[in-house]
Amino acid sequence: MRTKRTFLAPHADAIAWPGPSITSITQPAKLGLFEDGAPVRVPLLRRHGLFAGMSGAGKSGGVNVLLGDLAACQDVILWAVDLKRGMELMPWASCIDRLATTPQEAENLLADAVVILDGRADDLTRRGERVWEPSPDRPALIIVIDEYAELASEAPRAIDYADSIARRGRAPAVNLIAATQRPSKDAMGKSAVRAQMDVRLCFRVREPRDGDLILGQGMVKAGWHPHKLDAPGRFLISSPEHDIPRRARTYLLDDEGVQVTAARHAEHRPSLDAVSAQALQRATEAPAPLPQPAVRPSPRHARDNAVREAEEALTTALRQAPDDRTSIGDLIRATGMRRTWVYQRLQELGHARQVEQVARGRWRALPEIHDP
Repeated sequence: MRTKRTFLAPHADAIAWPGPSITSITQPAKLGLFEDGAPVRVPLLRRHGLFAGMSGAGKSGGVNVLLGDLAACQDVILWAVDLKRGMELMPWASCIDRLATTPQEAENLLADAVVILDGRADDLTRRGERVWEPSPDRPALIIVIDEYAELASEAPRAIDYADSIARRGRAPAVNLIAATQRPSKDAMGKSAVRAQMDVRLCFRVREPRDGDLILGQGMVKAGWHPHKLDAPGRFLISSPEHDIPRRARTYLLDDEGVQVTAARHAEHRPSLDAVSAQALQRATEAPAPLPQPAVRPSPRHARDNAVREAEEALTTALRQAPDDRTSIGDLIRATGMRRTWVYQRLQELGHARQVEQVARGRWRALPEIHDP
């Protein structure tokens, strides 16, 4: 009598995340394993990415693995948009330089990213260079947008900024990683973003047509079948290095692992580079002037006074901070200025050896600033 053989699929069980696979955005990230055990490696520098799949298919886990790698890179600034009020990305907040959780914050964040893009492009032109080479002093900027479909419906003006970044962000190293579990035609098919996605991870989808929306028209007929993926974490990847359908599985990075990883790398995250910070500062509107006295000063005089008062308030807050350290939030409240202005001023004082960063978002005055 014949006995029926049972074949176990490779990676039938979840694969524990082994830790960050890179320390620089210039290295290819390892996002999982193919069914034959080969690593899924993909370069991310100057590339936009799309992570998509139905609820429960493992899309969020794939994004966590990516963030685990990027958090270990000291030449990457992370910004993020999470319109679920931070439910998905808040555990990474200590490694994220800027996190938008409302439609207005998302619009402002992406608008500022376009400002940075333009500022870097101008800097490259002045230097006679073609591309922004990331380093800890001049980091790449990667913007992770969770549930891109929600952004399209709740903050439509933000999509215009996302389109601009998708089209022009490669050379100045300003890149998007969009994730969605709802790859509708309205969200993914009417903007430049999807067309510009160099790296696409497609987890399980409900229908074949969803696979074409994510991977590209005609991909299902060509043998890409994400609707047949049968376990959470399994995906297909389309990129310049991966142009044939091969099933893969992402690593499992659980909530505890996220907390440990974020805490390990939070204190080593880079600050926004001077070129980008200056571009944001130039784009920032001057503070509203105080009520005008009988003899009106010139607008420039009023602006100079406001900036001088803010600088004095910053110095005082640093000098009087408890335990010789203070947070960015406290400095914003003390000066009445925007975060970008505070960061720029701190960088200037840091170069002059008057202040230093002692932890993520916390600064202290060095002895020179205590002197009268």
